Amino acid sequence: MGMNLAEKIISAHLVNGKMETGEDIALKIDQTLTQDATGTMAYLQFEALGLKKIQTDLSVSYIDHNMLQAGFENADDHKYLQSVASKYGIYFSRPGNGICHQVHLERFGSPGKTLLGSDSHTPTGGGIGMLAMGAGGLDVAVAMGGGAFYLKMPEVVKIHLTGKLKPFVTAKDIILEVLRVLSVKGGLGRIIEYGGPGVKNLSVTQRATITNMGAELGATTSVFPSDDNTKEYMKLQKRVKEWSRWEADPDAKYSKVVKINLDKLEPLIAKPHSPDSVVKVKSIKRVKVDQVCIGSCTNSSLSDLMITAALLKGKKIHSEVSCTITPGSKQVFEAISENGSLTHMIAAGARIVESACGPCIGMGQAPNSGAVSVRSFNRNFPGRSGTKDAQVYLASPETCVAAAITGYITDPSELGRYPKIKLPEKIKIDDSGIIPPSKTPSKVKILRGPNIAPLPINKAMPSTLEGDVLLKTGDNITTDHIMPAGAKILPLRSNIPKISEFVYTYLDPDFVKRAKQKNGGFIVGGENYGQGSSREHAALAPMYLGLKMVLTISFARIHLANLINFGILPLTFAEPADYDKIEQGDNLKLPMVADIISTGADLTVKNLTKGIDIPVTYSLTPRQVAIVRAGGLLNYTRGGGK
Repeated sequence: MGMNLAEKIISAHLVNGKMETGEDIALKIDQTLTQDATGTMAYLQFEALGLKKIQTDLSVSYIDHNMLQAGFENADDHKYLQSVASKYGIYFSRPGNGICHQVHLERFGSPGKTLLGSDSHTPTGGGIGMLAMGAGGLDVAVAMGGGAFYLKMPEVVKIHLTGKLKPFVTAKDIILEVLRVLSVKGGLGRIIEYGGPGVKNLSVTQRATITNMGAELGATTSVFPSDDNTKEYMKLQKRVKEWSRWEADPDAKYSKVVKINLDKLEPLIAKPHSPDSVVKVKSIKRVKVDQVCIGSCTNSSLSDLMITAALLKGKKIHSEVSCTITPGSKQVFEAISENGSLTHMIAAGARIVESACGPCIGMGQAPNSGAVSVRSFNRNFPGRSGTKDAQVYLASPETCVAAAITGYITDPSELGRYPKIKLPEKIKIDDSGIIPPSKTPSKVKILRGPNIAPLPINKAMPSTLEGDVLLKTGDNITTDHIMPAGAKILPLRSNIPKISEFVYTYLDPDFVKRAKQKNGGFIVGGENYGQGSSREHAALAPMYLGLKMVLTISFARIHLANLINFGILPLTFAEPADYDKIEQGDNLKLPMVADIISTGADLTVKNLTKGIDIPVTYSLTPRQVAIVRAGGLLNYTRGGGK
């Protein structure tokens, strides 16, 4: 029997385990990336490992999240990141050089390689044929130190594409259709692999848009084959020597096949407040728009912005719409400047934002109160934009332009003829914004500003856990709910004591006070708890506040791994209906839990308040049990764990 593409890459990097769905596997990691919102913690953790140099083939530290320098904090963190990169053999992408996923695709992505990044949209690299996965910063730190990345072997789902996109229908519409069909929970425990004759009609940057938003499916990653289109892209980037062909065998097997005919797709849009709340654009009638944002790591490539400029040429942004456009990288920025696209954008009245994540993470450009914002981004969770009551829609750049011009959500096909653009056969390559590590690392002094606090270390797990339910949540709680982003909070990412003051602040303003008064405790959640970003702060800051256990109906993959990494016990209800048997404030007890999970025996949570026992389950490998009992991955690794 032949192998699918995901299996081929996994097989080439398998360190331990069997490639059978649900089995524990360990993979060798070729490359890592970090960004500055997660990077400081990752590198503090790497330093704590006591190694002199990274052990990966390539590691890159990007500055693209915390770019607003309203105070000293972000600038200080950037100095730390640059100095630590120089000392430990890591490449450093300077502020302004671009968004990590766009730059990595351009300058470092390589077919058939593994990439682990401390950002949930790392699967963007799947557009160039990589097995690229998001993870918490601690997992990335261990990978930089030469450790394998552990996960359960995912099942592989094929998205079989046929046909060709019509004018005004885009790669964004393809992934929105996949989200409509599978939902934000449809990728859990899965790798999404794209194939079929329709693939050849998609460029690498179109594919990257699709794999980028695969994170919204909850998927482990998404991947496209490396074919002649991939070769042409790498030739444009003057890296064709790194190209290799990676494709599924003709008789490859998949757990599920979803068929999408590109000929039949229409412009789609995701309504507030979930990426899978997808409808046809033309079904939305006369919704007035206040803001339009084009860019982010999803849709800021050269082709995206050239189409945007062509549609804006000779037109004006509606007088009641604020419109921003973000080039994904310095390379893209220079290209649109040289070919005249930038001029058309400015003349139309668009505001040009520096090459960074910016509005996507609430780092500036927050909409007005109650605003409707149409964005070519990947997430529209409540409050993520920086405005709690904003109504955020997700759509293609073409649909965004239509909204910006008309002032209403409008089917872009109403703009007239689809413009033809001609991408350059050559592009200027300037890597001056990427600084290589020092050749004399012993002479490099690591710079630590006052914003960088010591790394909090958890204690080993006690034999018995007892405490109150600090919070009971519903389904689809995101990491934005747990640990909000935004211009006020993100600069505190290097200071866990300070950022912990904002845990669950938008959902329950009294959570932190309650956690401190009760000396920590437990959280009870519904389905898909922890979906969204890879931010390990959503586990690290609650750990600092004394969180010992989270009991849910189900977990999102990365957040589950982060809880384990920081010594927080993740449990699930044996019967989902038992979710109703626990209320916020109930006192729970898990007697001899440390010993029980070591044996794999059945586990019961005692609700002392209601006088009932509730059976729970746990899906922990022996290694994960050891990590939780040690108080987290850092303690486990420093104690000699492998």
